[in-house]
Amino acid sequence: MPELPETETMARQLDAAISGRTIERVTIRKADVIREVSQATFKKRLVGAKFLRSWRRAKLVISDLSTGDRILMQPRFTGGWTIDDGRLDKSALKYSTLAFFLDDGRAVHYCDTRRLGTVALMNQERFEEYTGALGIEPLDRSFTAAHLSELFSSTHQAVKRALMDQKKVVGVGNIYANEALWTARIDPSRDASTLSKDEIKLLHKSVVTVLREAIKMNGTSFRDYRDTSGEKGGFVDRLNAYGREGLPCPRCKSKMVGTHEIDGRQTVLCVRCQN
Repeated sequence: MPELPETETMARQLDAAISGRTIERVTIRKADVIREVSQATFKKRLVGAKFLRSWRRAKLVISDLSTGDRILMQPRFTGGWTIDDGRLDKSALKYSTLAFFLDDGRAVHYCDTRRLGTVALMNQERFEEYTGALGIEPLDRSFTAAHLSELFSSTHQAVKRALMDQKKVVGVGNIYANEALWTARIDPSRDASTLSKDEIKLLHKSVVTVLREAIKMNGTSFRDYRDTSGEKGGFVDRLNAYGREGLPCPRCKSKMVGTHEIDGRQTVLCVRCQN
């Protein structure tokens, strides 16, 4: 957390809010979140740069700058961009680690409670190298059921673990893997290579549908995730599996089961529906 829907939400909001704006000043409170360059270089290369576009790749929020550099924000557990127009409650900036002050008087803060996320500055060559090992985007047209079948045919990982492997498919984390597998009625512990063509087609459709629906709701908020304006994501009210251990299955009313045995993370499933 955040996963694809949350980072996609942040990227879209950031793009709409600050594209065309110039960074006039940079302040850094906690330099340990900065990657790739020194604190001094970070400031030097950013002051005077204009935001051209913000977008998402995998679980990264990327901002293209007029200088040719790119800012890559990886939120991990509690990180995220927050835009302050002067009216934001200051408590929302309690965990601000660094900030870009823009030419229109607003500021963009990177806030991170646990400081496990990162903000990197890269040129184009380094960016291509860094992202080159990442897997396919699940919302791209090239992500087909046939492609997913090919990815799964070469692994004996549990299907949930394979679905979350960022070298295979990017952006799908624990929340949405649980949801997609419940929707597809597939046991998360199944060997990925044993899925039939029909099961692959259903899982592919479920992954795409769940991610798109979550984006419409600006992602899922349990505790820390907020969008760029400090608002919670609304998909939490539509979860069918994740976080529902011990509750009735929305489909068959059996008691949902939780386990950490598949990949060390919480997996919630219906043993009657998902078999």
